[in-house]
Formats: sequence, structure tokens, C-alpha cells
Amino acid sequence: MKGTMVERETEKSEHSLSCGMSKGQHKSEDPHICGEESSSTQEMFELLRIDVDSETLKIPRTDSQDSSCSRNVLRKQKNWEKTLAAKKGKRREEKQRRKLKRIEESGNMLQSSQHSKRVVKAITKERLIEAKTVGPRLCIDLSMTDLMSHKEISRLAGQIRRLYGSNRKAANPFHLYLTGLREDGLLYKECLRKNDGFLNYVMDVTEDSWLDLFPLDSVIYLTPDSEHALEHVDPDKVYILGGLVDESIQKITYQKAMDSCVCTARLPIQEYMVKKTNAKNFHSKILAINQVFDILLTFCETQSWPEALKAGVPPGKGYVLYGESAPDAHLCAESALETL
Repeated sequence: MKGTMVERETEKSEHSLSCGMSKGQHKSEDPHICGEESSSTQEMFELLRIDVDSETLKIPRTDSQDSSCSRNVLRKQKNWEKTLAAKKGKRREEKQRRKLKRIEESGNMLQSSQHSKRVVKAITKERLIEAKTVGPRLCIDLSMTDLMSHKEISRLAGQIRRLYGSNRKAANPFHLYLTGLREDGLLYKECLRKNDGFLNYVMDVTEDSWLDLFPLDSVIYLTPDSEHALEHVDPDKVYILGGLVDESIQKITYQKAMDSCVCTARLPIQEYMVKKTNAKNFHSKILAINQVFDILLTFCETQSWPEALKAGVPPGKGYVLYGESAPDAHLCAESALETL
């Protein structure tokens, strides 16, 4: 609209100028003056043309053009927002899926672990129960607690725990007995305190003496002072271990076996082991009941005394197998280790 008005004004100006020029021609015929007037007129035309072009360039967009542009922008913006929303939704779904998968996997692992523990526990219990029928028999004589201090009794309770733990892990466990264990005694209380689940141990626990439970001709009392080395483990025999932690190294178990008129035997330590020289010149002849039991277990599995003794006698005791160290002549003359 504005451009049209400008064009009209330009036409009027040109008309008036042309009229003026006509009049001027009548008033003056001077060629010099006419040249000047024509040049000025041309300059005015140029200025008017420039104004018209600039005004034309400044013409704003129409409403239809603005609305069309706005619709395109809005459509692109909506499409972009939809795309972003879809991507966010997919990310949320993927995150939730991974979370559910982790929960499912952890639940399966936990269930599998719990199932395995239950199965292992059931198999172990079944194996220990079966040992009561077919396994070799070992009895711990606990009738000598009156000869021990409170500290020694507490140590004995710990040895019983370790002994039972070894039996549970064994492929061919023993049938275990604890005899002479009084419920009102300190050892019984220490066993309850130091042994988790002691009342559920798969073993025979009684206050009676082993003398009242087994025929004397089926008993072999294991004592380090015996003259007879144990050659093999007879499943028809009952092997007795004296439950004694004797720091004063009193020789009690052998005398008790002699008084009871039963056979005795010792581990064949002197037949396979010798003392080893060391910086402290320390050689202990005392083995705990769980260490003796570990030797018996290993022998039953391997049928090898060297292997059983090497596995069961701690290196700190100062004894090694023959051939592993050059023995001193005096040390070779020593007798077997005293257990218990």
C-alpha cells in the first residue's frame, strides 16, 4: 500500500517537473540554462528512484507469509519434541529392563547359593549318619578333666570343635563318640560356648565310660608310650584317644590303658620321622587330639603313613620325614612323639 502511494507521488513530481520545464522553455531559450536544469532534474529522478527502491525493500511480510513460516517452525518443533520424548522413553524402558534383569540374576544367584548350601548340608549329614553304621570308630575319653586346669579344658573344647570340623569335611568320616562328658561339668559348658551347634553334632555324646560301651577285646587305646606301632586302621576296632591337654607332660593315658587291660598302639612316628635341628632347638612331643585325628583321616584316605604324618604333624613341632633333612645321631635315637 505504502509503495503504491510513493509511486503516485513520484509520478506527480515528474509531471510537475515536466510542466515546469515546459514553462521554462517558454521563458528562456538559453541553452546553458537548459543544460543545467536538465542535469538537476536527472539528479532528482535518481534520488526519487533510490527512495522508491529503499521503500520497496522495507516492505514488511504479509500476514499470510508470517503464518506460513510460523506453522513450519511449530511443526518442526513439535516433531523434535516428539523425537526427544521417544528417545527418553526408550532410555527409561532400557534402564528399567536392565534393573529388572539385575534383580532377577541376583535372585537366581542367591537362590542357587542357598540351594547349594542346603544340599551340601544335607549330604554331609547323611554321610555322617551313614558313618555310624559303616565308618571306623573313634572315641574321645573325656574322663580326665579333673586333671586339667580351666585353661586346658577350654583348649580341649576348641580341639573337639576342630576335630568334628575335620570329620564333617572327610569323604569317609569316622563314627565319633564323646564319653565321660558330664552335663554339669566345665568341659560341657565350654563346648556349648565355643562350638556353634554343639547339641546338633552328629556324634554320640554320653556321660558313660567307654569301658561300659565297648567290648575290651575290640578296643585299641592310642598312646605315645605304647610299644606297638599302629600299622593300619581296622574298621572292626574302636580307637580311643585320651581327651587330655597336659602341659606338664604327665604320662597318664598309657597307665590308664594298662589298668583297663586293653590293647595299646602309637602312631608310627619314630618309624617314619626324625627330629630336625633348628635355631631354637625346639622339638615338641605333644600333639593335640585333632592333629592325631587328622593323621588317621589322611591315612584312611591315602593308605600312606609318610603322607599322613607329613600332613598331620605341624612343622613347628620340629619333626620331619626321613630323607628330608640330615638328622643328628643323637636325635635319631629319640623315641616317638608323645601325644596327649
